[in-house]
Amino acid sequence: MNKDRFAKTMAIAAGLVFLCAVPGPARADSASHGAMQAPRAASPGAQAKAGSLPPDDFAGLDYTDEQKAAIAKIRQDAETRRSVVAKDDKLTSDQKDAMIQGYTRMEYGEIFRVLTPIQQKLVRQRLAERRAADQKAHKKQPPAG
Repeated sequence: MNKDRFAKTMAIAAGLVFLCAVPGPARADSASHGAMQAPRAASPGAQAKAGSLPPDDFAGLDYTDEQKAAIAKIRQDAETRRSVVAKDDKLTSDQKDAMIQGYTRMEYGEIFRVLTPIQQKLVRQRLAERRAADQKAHKKQPPAG
């Protein structure tokens, strides 16, 4: 009984975190606030691909044994949370997708905090390069219509 209550509480908390992390319509349309738009995980075109994950920005980093253990625990905990959401019959498909995406964002944030400052700098550079490439590709696409 306590596990069910805990799982529901975690699902609600993750949903709220996800809702707070998603930029509102007013902020998303504002081009003058580049810093506000930077935390977005994916462009609207990329969100259309259900089940797609961004490239692993943590790949190729050399971890210490302590980091490896911490990251393994973070990934295991996140996978457990995602599997609980996937099995929940009370949620719609869109709600499940949103919750799973929120848990994935939380997982990446927790992993990022385990990294050394040098590793964090490298990951930030990869993110910036990927965002620049996404923006460049988005500008090249012809307008739909």
